[in-house]
Amino acid sequence: MDNKVIWVFNQTAGKPDSGWGERHYYFAKQWIKKGYTVKIISGSYNHLFINQPKISDKTFTLEKVEDNITFCWVKIPKYDGGSIFKLWSMIVFAFKILFLKVTLLGKPDIIIVSSMPIFQILSGIYLKRKYNVKKLIFEIRDLWPLTPIYLSGYSKYHPVVIVMKWIEKIGYNKSDEIVSLLPNANKYIDKISNAPSKFYWIPNGIDQNLLVTEALPKKMTNRIPKDKFVIGYTGTIGMANAMGYFIEASILLKENTDIHFLVIGDGYLKEKYVNMTYGNKNITFINKIKKGQVQSILSYIDVCYVGRYNNRLYEYGVSYNKYFDYMLAKKPILESSNSINSPAELSQCGLIVLPESSSAIIKGIYKLKSMSKEQLNIMGEKGFIYVKKYHNFEYLSFKYLKLF
Repeated sequence: MDNKVIWVFNQTAGKPDSGWGERHYYFAKQWIKKGYTVKIISGSYNHLFINQPKISDKTFTLEKVEDNITFCWVKIPKYDGGSIFKLWSMIVFAFKILFLKVTLLGKPDIIIVSSMPIFQILSGIYLKRKYNVKKLIFEIRDLWPLTPIYLSGYSKYHPVVIVMKWIEKIGYNKSDEIVSLLPNANKYIDKISNAPSKFYWIPNGIDQNLLVTEALPKKMTNRIPKDKFVIGYTGTIGMANAMGYFIEASILLKENTDIHFLVIGDGYLKEKYVNMTYGNKNITFINKIKKGQVQSILSYIDVCYVGRYNNRLYEYGVSYNKYFDYMLAKKPILESSNSINSPAELSQCGLIVLPESSSAIIKGIYKLKSMSKEQLNIMGEKGFIYVKKYHNFEYLSFKYLKLF
């Protein structure tokens, strides 16, 4: 096979030390083993990164990282995660990548556009024509504009929603293949594309190197109780994770001396929840940690939490990486959601309780706490076996290779 070039457009793509968005980095490692050259085009700023990339004054900064993967950092304005300037950064990114040249990155044989943001699919369509690219793959990580409609209450007649809907339709129709991380997304996408044969489900994955854990500072581990039943959450503290009910459960149990809530991560709702629980001794907040430290901190947790709203959006499935972190750590999962064939359900590694209910979460905690250590270990082992088999990047990259 000739050394074919893949361009991946993902404004939020990161490296392992970025602390966010490593999906395409780990895919690239596998594709390179099969003889491909991979260029990942990402934004120069991401509010979810622990470490921002070092860029020059130029529009494009190239950085070659481990395993011969090249990142092309596109200079975009910095923004606050909850502000309108985040949307502006997406538009700037989509505009600037129109001017990428083959002299910089090599002529692409395949272009992958990973959304959200959705605007860059228009750039991908233009560049496919400009450079006569053989295949354009549209990867859908989140369904937009459905997400702002269902989660934020935007009207379907809102100008931004109308524009996104128009871009979405063009993207589905003009791409050669459509990949989604959501198992049931075809129920939505096929109605727009009118081409069910285009759809492929390739979920999020894990890298086996995550099992090599990085030590935590002692001042951090000293804050975690060692003599209590600890239920923990790791990830973004924002709207999509329905954390309000988890926090409410902690408040209702603040007099319980046997159960402790641990929240690891950052997000725009964190300050609100810290203030809500101020003075309560049964909850600890820890700032976002590095990816390599996740497995270490999970070793201090008895049960891990995942939550979602009772929302039609989740009928199409979910793709949370936190499932895989939890399952790699062999931890049982308490999931507050409707039944939607999540990894916890499919592997039978946890307990599913009703969504949007702090009382259901409390009942779930008590049920898991009443189980023996052996029963909890069996649950955790089921998750571990499942995630290693069906969500390792070598297995998932083979699904992509068939599309290439």
